[in-house]
Amino acid sequence: MTLLDGKTLAASIEKELIDEVHHFKVSGIIPTLAVVLVGEDPASCAYVNMKVKACDRVGIVSIAKRLSEDVAEDELLKIIQDLDKDENIDGILIQLPLPGHIDTKKILEAVSYQKDVDGFHPFNAGRLLAGIQAFAPATPLGVMNLLKSYDISVRGKNVAIIGASNIVGKPLASLMLNAGATISVCHILTQDLTFFTKNADVVCVGVGKPGLIQADMIKEGAIVIDIGINRLENGTLVGDVDFESVSKKATFITPVPGGVGPMTIASLLQNTLLAAKNRKLKDQKS
Repeated sequence: MTLLDGKTLAASIEKELIDEVHHFKVSGIIPTLAVVLVGEDPASCAYVNMKVKACDRVGIVSIAKRLSEDVAEDELLKIIQDLDKDENIDGILIQLPLPGHIDTKKILEAVSYQKDVDGFHPFNAGRLLAGIQAFAPATPLGVMNLLKSYDISVRGKNVAIIGASNIVGKPLASLMLNAGATISVCHILTQDLTFFTKNADVVCVGVGKPGLIQADMIKEGAIVIDIGINRLENGTLVGDVDFESVSKKATFITPVPGGVGPMTIASLLQNTLLAAKNRKLKDQKS
């Protein structure tokens, strides 16, 4: 069994990004990411702080807009529109989830697809599905980059994806399909989850349910990507996979923490640099 070490790979990516950011700044482009946080949800606040710190480490300028829980939808839209019009801002990230009184789809679509470094805009989602270059959501992109770094090809492999969210499951399915995999997307209505996981060469799970995937649910030699992150009552962080038992059957497996999580942050930084590159190309043409 080999651990898929996302923490070490993410640190390596950040080192490369430091040089890239420096080259951008020399050319007059200062890569900038705006992060919008609504409310004071502890997990959301922690994620935003992690993203801001990651930007600082590589030299990307971060602008954090922290808004109250009861902010009006129109006010939030106006803030996003102002950020969108600012030519010095390359990427805009809306930290999810948003409060119930706000239409999440409407807010995500308010971010122009050129600055949608989270890859949630329908334009980017459509291009991703069609296999055309676009911003891919950071977590699925991180999964693919992690597999690539270990020379793991999914071409011709059966891949079971557990979870069908717009943030992880669906875009990951698109990336896997584009890479030549045969995919099964399972969700809360799937009748026999074990049927799909036992027949999969690669199992990817991200639903937020500790211990969902047990050893008897995967075949010998499977590759297991645990995207879930859950905090137990004792404060321990665990994924959706029973790591102790599953790791004895898997050839490759991601740890939690230290697997997909760090790669998500690294991929967000990469997307921001891609947005800065697009801005530079646009400036050169004008």
